[in-house]
Amino acid sequence: MGAEVRKEYKGVHGLNALYRRLQAKHFTAVADLHDVLRTKYLRMRFNVDGKRVEHINKHRKEKRQLCAEKNKVLQQLPTSFDNYADVFSRLGYPVTLNFTSIFHEGRGDLSSLPITIPEKKGDERWIGIAPFAAHHGKIYPIDKMDFIIRTLATQHPDWRIFLFGGGNQEEDTTLKTWDAELSPCSFISRQLKGLDQELIVMSHLDLMLSMDSANMHLASLVGIPVISIWGATHPYAGFMGFGQNPDNAIQTDLPCRPCSIYGKKPCIRQDYACLHDIKPETILEKIQFIIYNSSTSEATSSIT
Repeated sequence: MGAEVRKEYKGVHGLNALYRRLQAKHFTAVADLHDVLRTKYLRMRFNVDGKRVEHINKHRKEKRQLCAEKNKVLQQLPTSFDNYADVFSRLGYPVTLNFTSIFHEGRGDLSSLPITIPEKKGDERWIGIAPFAAHHGKIYPIDKMDFIIRTLATQHPDWRIFLFGGGNQEEDTTLKTWDAELSPCSFISRQLKGLDQELIVMSHLDLMLSMDSANMHLASLVGIPVISIWGATHPYAGFMGFGQNPDNAIQTDLPCRPCSIYGKKPCIRQDYACLHDIKPETILEKIQFIIYNSSTSEATSSIT
């Protein structure tokens, strides 16, 4: 049930009105999956009313310790998926985290797309690359990413490289340049309409290369392995893509890492060494390892 909290249900008076509307539904249990001031107030009202109420534990204290400049506590925190499932479990509705893909065991229907994408050949490799993120502290240097993409395109002209993301003019220009100059590359996000169509293409990939960004999670929704690059943020905060192998998270050890949960904070060193110190060759080697992991003969070849 939607609730416009900036107008119709604004302030305490509005929340009281919202509570009365919710109360009329005669809920037997309440799960607060947000844990902010508004939901804290509403769950207090439900508690007083005698309803079963549980709320999410976002581990805010542990996240502050994880990002502290001094006395940093590096420990793996529960994932967001675990945090949500825990709420329902405490209400008596246990959740089994066995999700694999929104397409189940299959793949999305390429023929439903507004563009023509030929079926993948038996030995063809499809790679997705999403080089951007919402914040600077999560974006691998573009010159290094350019080296990676050009190396893949040169050494594997028979591969297909789908470019995802963009949005602002600078990002679009970069993606369009790779699309125009490198024949294996296709700026797919520009050709599709909406995330549902992007997910169809993603479901056919052999691998996604992404930042700690939305595309990591989108690829996870269709069960595709992701090589993720982490700078200011860290998988320990609990935001790794669902079902992803932690060994495929590429990062560098620095005493200041992580400095931010979401990557918003400016670099305290002012050089973003957390990203610049990751060598492109490291990423290329990881790509090859995953692509050829099922074939020992091919896995021994190297990307230079």
